[in-house]
Amino acid sequence: MSNNEIRTDVILIGAGIMSATLGTILKELVPDWNLTVFEKLANAGEESSNEWNNAGTGHAALCELNYTSEKPDGSVDISKAIKINEQFQISMQFWSYLVNKKLINNPEDFIMPLPHMSLVQGEENVNFLKKRFEALSKNPLFQGMEFSDDPQKLMEWIPLIMQDRQLNEAIAATKIDSGTDVNFGALTNMMFDHLESKNVELNYNHKVIGINRTSDGLWELKVKDLESGNVQRHIAKFVFIGGGGGSLHLLQKSGIPEGKHIGGFPVSGIFMVCNNPDVVAQHHAKVYGKAKVGAPPMSVPHLDTRFIDNKKSLLFGPFAGFSPKFLKNGSVFDLVTSVKPDNLLTMLAAGAKEIPLTKYLIQQVMLTKEQRMEELREFIPNAKSDDWDFVVAGQRVQVIKDTVEGGKGTLQFGTEVITAADGSIAALLGASPGASTAVHVMLEVIQKCFPEHMQEWEPQIKKMIPSFGLSLMENPKLLKEVHTSTAKTLGLVNPIDLETKLLIENA
Repeated sequence: MSNNEIRTDVILIGAGIMSATLGTILKELVPDWNLTVFEKLANAGEESSNEWNNAGTGHAALCELNYTSEKPDGSVDISKAIKINEQFQISMQFWSYLVNKKLINNPEDFIMPLPHMSLVQGEENVNFLKKRFEALSKNPLFQGMEFSDDPQKLMEWIPLIMQDRQLNEAIAATKIDSGTDVNFGALTNMMFDHLESKNVELNYNHKVIGINRTSDGLWELKVKDLESGNVQRHIAKFVFIGGGGGSLHLLQKSGIPEGKHIGGFPVSGIFMVCNNPDVVAQHHAKVYGKAKVGAPPMSVPHLDTRFIDNKKSLLFGPFAGFSPKFLKNGSVFDLVTSVKPDNLLTMLAAGAKEIPLTKYLIQQVMLTKEQRMEELREFIPNAKSDDWDFVVAGQRVQVIKDTVEGGKGTLQFGTEVITAADGSIAALLGASPGASTAVHVMLEVIQKCFPEHMQEWEPQIKKMIPSFGLSLMENPKLLKEVHTSTAKTLGLVNPIDLETKLLIENA
């Protein structure tokens, strides 16, 4: 091991969307800080951020039914949908800023307009969808949403799904044309290209194998060059662990008290991808259904148009799977080695609680191709096996922790940031909505970890994100400005134009 220590201001572990976002924001706020990135793989955005490893949905709660729930009195709670939509608007503002400043180019290479739809069958589900539509469409964040339970209208919206369908029960859908398909892999690479041009040091094929606190409060990282085998020591004032599923092990190595009593449960995913261009051409939307009983929220079935490498694709899934790896390129010992004395009881409690989930995952793993085709045929009645292949998606590690509401060993379905009390280190854990809310999550990291700079940085943050610190829902004028400017810059559909169009049609 080299005795030389290399000093820097900030170290980012993992070259995914989160590190790319944090690095880009910090370079705009403090251009003279030195940033160093370590990535285990040979390129940026190859794990959770890779375009084939996630659904590419710009998660704005336009179509995902698991972000709205029915309350005991029958009304629909849309508070989570509002929160996620507001967070996605923050991402859109930041991406627009990057394009306008020419820090990244060609937004059509990472974001495309695409209708977002929810589709349900059965009278009870149709009633729920109608109530959900009525609650959301009154909210300014969800302008331009339409509802229909008319099979003829649905045939116009989703011909591939409605063709040859036996209509022996009620069916309904909502549709909003201002949805998006996002290629997070392309966006990640664009941001790292920009950072490299700003002299950020990017180290690929480098694995962080140790993290220790020094006596003067800094962080010492042992980093192995996977090509040469050399190990170097790097010292930083601030460390961000954004290594996807690999973050938990690194958080545990840091030894911070905030990282105790936290576990992780890996869930893998499989998508079916259509290889017939004639079928692909017949569908143009992201259509989300309802999750099966016992299925995790990330397993909500959806039929997605995707734009990858400027080519239109069609994916269906995800089917859940199980692998003990925490990363697609991880080790089969990841799950076992993540169990420590401080989180053992938490993990055991989760195991006892989550028997239905375990049973569901086992069932999913055992599915044959034909059984998966049967699930696809609930969306596309005349789907042919020869037209579809499999793609193994990325690993997601769901956070397990003790909570007041859920008690010991509660499985969390979301994105979590764990920070040291002094803000010198932060780790990102969890999954969806993840990448879509990366800008919001990284601003949260900045506020928690650099509170002493916030007053000085706030004017620049507001240049990047005009709605910073405000609720768009409570500021209709600002919302209108944000919708109009981001739609124009990113080449998207403006929800305000949709609302006007619907008012004219319904007049």
